[in-house]
Amino acid sequence: MRIELSTGTPAELARPAGVDQPTRGLVVFPDILGLRPLFDDMCQRLADEQGWVVCAPEPFPGAEQLDVGERLTAMAAASDSRFRADALAAAEATGCEQVGAIGFCMGGMLAFKAAGTGRFDRTAGFYGMIRLPVDWRGPMHADAIVTLRAADRCPVMAIIGTADPYTPAVDVADAEAAGVHIVRYEGAEHGFVHDASRPAHRAADAADAWRRVIAFLRSE
Repeated sequence: MRIELSTGTPAELARPAGVDQPTRGLVVFPDILGLRPLFDDMCQRLADEQGWVVCAPEPFPGAEQLDVGERLTAMAAASDSRFRADALAAAEATGCEQVGAIGFCMGGMLAFKAAGTGRFDRTAGFYGMIRLPVDWRGPMHADAIVTLRAADRCPVMAIIGTADPYTPAVDVADAEAAGVHIVRYEGAEHGFVHDASRPAHRAADAADAWRRVIAFLRSE
């Protein structure tokens, strides 16, 4: 169901059927296209399969009408402080003490940054940008590698396709050197996991990536 976070940002909230008191929450950061049926369904599936409360915030609150080109342009004016506030509010909306985070594409980058908030116990980014694309650079947000190199971040996993131009090998190597657990999929392109309608989708690799991320989030 759609809710409004304490920040005023719209979000999708899914509760597991038949579980009275879930003990774990999960925040899902969507890709740049934001909340849509794809993520509504994903949140409910994760809630039902894992018994978690799942919350996905809209990355462009108040500007949901923007098309993908306009959203890409808007990233230069994005604010880490606003993303952080929404991440914390989404975690609070789950009502759980233990909360993990995952994200996809741009949302994967946000999952990496969420690792430094102190609120999440584990985060995983699916093909998240480790450094900002040149056109996204702006004065109010930093590269995710800054968080990934921080000593006080939580454990992080990164799902990476080796043919993804948004995660060049040098950036992936830097994240790995910072202690991020990297899972590489040879020849996979950007967006190969979460949207089966994309030409880049690879069903077998997607299933394997999901298995690894769920196991990572469940590990102690």
